[in-house]
Amino acid sequence: MTTTIYRARRIVTMTDDAPEAIASADGLVTATGSVAELRERFAGAEVVDFRDGVIVPGFNDAHAHLVVAAEDMLHLDLSIDAVSSLAEIGVKLHQQLAVTPPGGWLRGSRYDDAKMAEGRVLTRGDLDGISADHPILILHVAGHWGVVNSKALALGGIDESTEDPPGGRFGRDGSGRLNGILFETAIFDFAYPQATRRPQTVAPASTLEDRVRGLVLAQSAFHAAGITSLTDAMIGPDDITLLQTAQSCDALTLRVNLLLHYEHYGMLAQHAVRTGSRDGRIRFNGVKAFVDGAIGGRTCLMEQPFEGTTDDYGMQTVSDADLRDVVRMAHAESNRVCVHANGDRAIGKLLDVFEEAHRENPKPHVHHRIEHCSIVNDDILRRMKGVHAIAAPFGSYVHYHGGKLLEWYGPERIERMFAHRSFLDRGIAVAGSSDYPCGPYQPLLALQSCVTRTGYDGTPLGLSQRITPLEALALYTTGSAYAADEAETKGRLAPGYVADFVVLDGDPLTVDPSMLGALGVRATYVGGTNVWERAGQAAAASPSARSRTRSG
Repeated sequence: MTTTIYRARRIVTMTDDAPEAIASADGLVTATGSVAELRERFAGAEVVDFRDGVIVPGFNDAHAHLVVAAEDMLHLDLSIDAVSSLAEIGVKLHQQLAVTPPGGWLRGSRYDDAKMAEGRVLTRGDLDGISADHPILILHVAGHWGVVNSKALALGGIDESTEDPPGGRFGRDGSGRLNGILFETAIFDFAYPQATRRPQTVAPASTLEDRVRGLVLAQSAFHAAGITSLTDAMIGPDDITLLQTAQSCDALTLRVNLLLHYEHYGMLAQHAVRTGSRDGRIRFNGVKAFVDGAIGGRTCLMEQPFEGTTDDYGMQTVSDADLRDVVRMAHAESNRVCVHANGDRAIGKLLDVFEEAHRENPKPHVHHRIEHCSIVNDDILRRMKGVHAIAAPFGSYVHYHGGKLLEWYGPERIERMFAHRSFLDRGIAVAGSSDYPCGPYQPLLALQSCVTRTGYDGTPLGLSQRITPLEALALYTTGSAYAADEAETKGRLAPGYVADFVVLDGDPLTVDPSMLGALGVRATYVGGTNVWERAGQAAAASPSARSRTRSG
């Protein structure tokens, strides 16, 4: 085995150790200590010196959507970074129309209605003005609703008399006519093959070759943010094929945990797969199910209505009976269930089912997860602790949504949303997650959001839930590793752990918390292999032929 020694101004190991350097071989950390000690122990080892850089364990996103991001890379970017108005969306669509074959789909994603200059929602009428002959599909940033034009509605077999699908809704205007907005399962049938009951989605899937290309682009963006591992939180059979194909041609550079959508549960028995099954960098981590809608999409199921309304409590997207069946089945087979539940009413319903499953079939070693777990209260916290449930709340939503959260949820609820402080104080395991593309994927921005609880617009939001920089870093290292049952192999830089690490421009534990999101990433390593490096960070000459320095 070839050993490489890495040193930097500071190495944050997430242990009690504070070494000058770490040694890596065969993808693992083999030793830590001073450069002199490691040189003596590993004679002839190459030394990579990052000078004033700071090394931290690789960031691990406990809930993101890698294959959705790969697909999005092939279509129009309508995020707030690319457009700020419906007019600009129209311009982009017209430009795409000019190069789209007759009848071809126009697709865009990450559209955020709350940040558009016009102050209104995109509708079918807007899209019909772009084209009546090309189907158009625009996905909202929350991922739980989207907008289509009349051509797309027709291809989906939807007209004014079509009934809402179970767990979804067709939006309508003031006169009761379809406005092209599709909520929850209605949009899943158009764009999410992982979750649809249809033989195929209304919008055709991209080719496998194109999806691999999109996957490579998405991985590069994640690596540039310091991400070395993630959990893809909604996987179907075609997605597994995509990841396996990428791995077979050495194009899979991330470590990926999979949450299989419950509609495909039968695959587990067919392939003799259980929680923890691994194939190279691909690992099965559990079964994905749902209770309600989204925070940013304003469809989560709550005990009290949305601010400014008297009867809008959000949406339940899976029936109580179906949810109970999924949890019981997976629990009985010792498979982890990872259930999307945002609102406090949704989380309460889910805990009813978790508690019932543990009473009927005690399995203290099986710790189920609550994905997002956004709005909690004291009773929810007590019950979560009782069944050892793991929370995977949004890391960056305070920053991303800013003052709109107050407008939608009010100040009292904000104090118990994304409740990292409450989880930690109650001894509830908690992991860091982005839910990208629903929220920003950059972990350092999430650290800033959790530490400052300040929106992008300067609005303070739920300051009682602030945590320390070290606690925030733990969310995306040791916390996410624990949430994936990998606490003994990931999240720390210690002998026997994977050599996944990130080199930063500064120290995330001492930098001004308001500047955490701006902290630069110099390089990202997976298994001791450099998978991304910022331009200008190439190795410089050094006195030793077996030693090199990387400067910033």
